[in-house]
Amino acid sequence: MSQDEVSRQQLQRLLTWGDAHMTLDQAVAKFPVEYMNAFPPNVPYTPWHLLEHIRRAQRDILEFIRDPSYVSPPWPEGYWPAREERADEAAWKRTIDLIHEDLRALQELAADPKGDLYSPIPHGDGQTVLRELLLVAGHNAYHIGEFAILRQVMGSWPRDRRE
Repeated sequence: MSQDEVSRQQLQRLLTWGDAHMTLDQAVAKFPVEYMNAFPPNVPYTPWHLLEHIRRAQRDILEFIRDPSYVSPPWPEGYWPAREERADEAAWKRTIDLIHEDLRALQELAADPKGDLYSPIPHGDGQTVLRELLLVAGHNAYHIGEFAILRQVMGSWPRDRRE
């Protein structure tokens, strides 16, 4: 296996968060519906807001890589739902499904041997696909960990959960 193939394989794996970090699916497993829109103590957003932020940021990076005419939303309002915005069960599931969908697309970019991971993206200002994939992995891992801590603070983990 070439160094490029090894790098691509490792990038794909890193994007799933499973080795050293909790996965998205582990973090949201058996999440109680009544906590989706609850504000944890001293936190200005809800668990759904946090998941939606992950989705929006990840989509922004994916579109930046794929589409030379893409324009990122304004920071920070374009990356977070409005404080008063709420999700129902369908919106909660849709957010999680879209995170997975975009993550698969990012993994495909990492796997594509025809794709250049190392040269600057022509429509960027020095970013490479490698840098953007690492950015997604780090951002997602950070916020998945934050989500897990919010669950702890809110007491929303199942009683039978093993640490």
